[in-house]
Amino acid sequence: MKTQKPAPEAIHSPYAVKHPSQFKRRILLAVSGLSPQIVTETIYALAASPDAPFVPTEVHLITTREGAQRAELSLLSDDLGWFHKLCKDYDLPGITFSRKNIHIMRDANERGMDDIRTIGDNRAAADFITARVREFSADPDCALHVSIAGGRKTMGFYLGYALSLYGRPQDRLSHVLVSEPFENSFDFFYPTPYSRVLTVTRNGIKSLADAAMAEVTLAEIPFVSLRHGLPAKLLSGHASFNETVIAAQAALAAPELVVNLATRSIRAGGQAIELPPAELALLAVFVRQAIQGGPALPAPPKGSPDMAWAKRFLREYRSCHHTLVDIEATERALKAGMDGEYFSQRKSKLERRLNSALGPAATHYRIDDGGTRPRKYRLTLSPESVRFETDAVTNMPHGEEMR
Repeated sequence: MKTQKPAPEAIHSPYAVKHPSQFKRRILLAVSGLSPQIVTETIYALAASPDAPFVPTEVHLITTREGAQRAELSLLSDDLGWFHKLCKDYDLPGITFSRKNIHIMRDANERGMDDIRTIGDNRAAADFITARVREFSADPDCALHVSIAGGRKTMGFYLGYALSLYGRPQDRLSHVLVSEPFENSFDFFYPTPYSRVLTVTRNGIKSLADAAMAEVTLAEIPFVSLRHGLPAKLLSGHASFNETVIAAQAALAAPELVVNLATRSIRAGGQAIELPPAELALLAVFVRQAIQGGPALPAPPKGSPDMAWAKRFLREYRSCHHTLVDIEATERALKAGMDGEYFSQRKSKLERRLNSALGPAATHYRIDDGGTRPRKYRLTLSPESVRFETDAVTNMPHGEEMR
């Protein structure tokens, strides 16, 4: 098996997308149950690709306890060692695959799993698989190739879904196809470059077949990457599969903002977010303006306190804070009016909190400056997309003066 180098223009063009084979670290991540053959079959198919061979630098396998034992015995043992034979037969040096690279799924009690049978097992398997994909995709110098050919359908689904959540342009998803009668043979691991006669079963009848005549095809599966919609904390943290899915759904859902002044929180993108009273009050000003269909508002000028802005802000602030001392302190600070610096500080802090909680989805909920001068600020959400859940200031006269 000879590997081909990518075309020079694919490497040097500043506009070309870097091909997975050009990454220094190339990982094959697969799931398997009782058929570890999918590892050698997939490596063979990847390396034999006529377009751009992808030879992994390391292989990782997610499996059960029995699956791990079978993989060790058939792929890595001195007696069989089909992984090592594959590398020797096709001159594939430098692929790291050892017992450390075989990952046994853990249940909720951190015990190795024998199978996925219960709801708890399903949840644990999803979290375990998602964690591996998140870990590998966190390395920008790595190209990840994910195979869903082995294991239970549940395992393949979670692995493919996890790649959809965390996958990047250089990552790939595939399934390996093996020609008959080799696809169900426990003694077939890859098409050998020499004759190797196996006992196979055709239509329930045993017969002989030469492994050298087998065909192994890699079927690449397109996937939609949702990574851009995930908050940064989910890309590098330890979120569960369900938490990650919820975040992705929020990024794709129609934006809706619900403000609860009494609990000092908002619900944005399907997530509940607590906000400090000052940042919440500023946001509430623009939510009320959006509900009423009011125009965009100019910020208070820097160095020149604006009384109208102070009244507007304090009307909301009084309803989202229950500490009289703090209310009085804020009123004293704004007694002469609100200036541009105070406005900018609250706006910046609000945006940081939204970005941290929502990631790219925070774009829908930020206070927009219009993009041109003079700057005028508003929420870009429609009146139907914003509301107050508990509005303690609805009956307050809009002309109330500061105390």
